Amino acid sequence: MNIGIRLHDTAPGTLSQRLGFARAQGFSCVHLALSKVLPDFKMADAPQKLDETLAAQVRGDLEDSGMGCAVLGCYLSLTCRDEEELRRTQEIYRAHLRFSRMIGAGVVGTETPVAASAKMSPREVASDEAFKLFIRCAEPVVRCAEEEGAILAIEPVCSYVVSTAERAEQALEALKSDNVRIILDPVNLLYSDMVDRAEAVFGDAVCRLGDRVSVVHMKDFVRAPEEPRPRFIASGEGEMYYGAVLDLAKRQNIPITLENTKPESAEAARQFLERVAAGTEAAR
Repeated sequence: MNIGIRLHDTAPGTLSQRLGFARAQGFSCVHLALSKVLPDFKMADAPQKLDETLAAQVRGDLEDSGMGCAVLGCYLSLTCRDEEELRRTQEIYRAHLRFSRMIGAGVVGTETPVAASAKMSPREVASDEAFKLFIRCAEPVVRCAEEEGAILAIEPVCSYVVSTAERAEQALEALKSDNVRIILDPVNLLYSDMVDRAEAVFGDAVCRLGDRVSVVHMKDFVRAPEEPRPRFIASGEGEMYYGAVLDLAKRQNIPITLENTKPESAEAARQFLERVAAGTEAAR
């Protein structure tokens, strides 16, 4: 299995050092959020910073470490009413899509929060109006992905615009592009009042989205009834049911990147998933 890690969850160091730390712990790919691993990189500067010179450095470090880049992160809001703010955000996405091609990244990853300037209530975030706004704002970015031969991957999150597997399915239909895919993080689909039916929620997501999933994010959870969402922890430490999603990743050879690990827990989390995949530990 191709199991990786968010590079900013490794021990601190340079890009090359962090890649080396990940490789030493048995990982084969990474989720790369440049603003979290390059101290002089700010997202607002992406259109100028993400050039061939930086791409050559990043590509060289990846090759030297023998690591692949499963996800290049660009988790800025594309649900925005302010046209100037939206234009800047779209340019940052365009820069990441170009850069992803230059470094050989699998996808540019995004979620669908609403821009703070839009000032939407939770009910409004879940509305058809917000969904239509996201689609309108994302369409130029999707066209850029097509021009660049890159992939924009949407990660559904229960509290965001694309909140469920059904909404993600609708987004894929609305955007009408083979260059739009899904990052499936099953735990991100759960509110606290859904944990007793988590297995059914995950199964539905695999059924609806499985053939469009390019990356799986994997973490565990424990119940937090007093909070809107369960508490996130490293894989193998909580109540997560892994069966359907792990079977999907195995069947389609989809890269998995771990979340919510610490340097001291990451290797154990990887080993746990490998045991579950091999059938030597229960999927729960």
